[in-house]
Amino acid sequence: MATRKKVVLKKTTKKKSSNYPIKIIASSILLLSLVIIGYSYKARFLSYLGFSIEKPYEDLSEVEKKLSNEHIQNVLLSHDDKALGFDVSEYQSLIDWEKTYNIDESFEMSFVFIRATAGNNKVDKRFKDNWKNAKARNLICGAYHYYRPNENSLEQANNFIKTVRLKKGDLPPVLDIERLPKTQSVANLKIGLRRWLEAVEKHYKVKPIIYSGESYYNDFLKEEFSDYPFWIANYNFWIKEIKDEWDFWQFTENGKLEGIKGRLDLNVYNGSVLSLQNKCIK
Repeated sequence: MATRKKVVLKKTTKKKSSNYPIKIIASSILLLSLVIIGYSYKARFLSYLGFSIEKPYEDLSEVEKKLSNEHIQNVLLSHDDKALGFDVSEYQSLIDWEKTYNIDESFEMSFVFIRATAGNNKVDKRFKDNWKNAKARNLICGAYHYYRPNENSLEQANNFIKTVRLKKGDLPPVLDIERLPKTQSVANLKIGLRRWLEAVEKHYKVKPIIYSGESYYNDFLKEEFSDYPFWIANYNFWIKEIKDEWDFWQFTENGKLEGIKGRLDLNVYNGSVLSLQNKCIK
């Protein structure tokens, strides 16, 4: 009887594709990009709703503090031919204005924006004293109104007008808009902003300045309000110079100035002190 030759079947192992590591790396990069993009949009969305995503200086890591301080120093050094200033409200509490002359004995403060009002009925608790003392200190002074999107725009304009008396040599009034409305459309918000601006301009005979964050400015204000001067907030460490389209740049909220407790906002005007004086009410 003939014997069959036993056939042994070899188990084959599928080789991994040589592109496998590349696919893993590409997937990781894609996932990281999505996380970054998601965080970016979340941050912008929160900023529109009025939430601050910036940590207080005391909560920054040592590396973050170093970056923040270097950023402030670099901006001040690169804008030493421009007018420098700061802005305050009741949150800075009592200020020793006689000490607010310069930063590090090198960078002279030439102007200040002072919060006057908010919404249709709020008057800053320290506005009257801050305005009087800043004037005595011979700073170029400007007053600003914090706009509440869900309140009547003309009532807000009247609140500012009855609180603030501007004279020759003062900066134009400022409209501070940072939030999106909860009870109306963006289109209606813009109508309200325009009404505030027109009412205030009619009263003071000068075109107001608009303050906002750069994202808000780019998305909602840049095109339709291009006929107004802008004061833009951008604290990005990588932004080194004021942009041509900005009249003022608020470049940090972690500034330090003698005479004021805690940290505060610092600003650059896009021109010399003489140019800033020429921008004031005639």
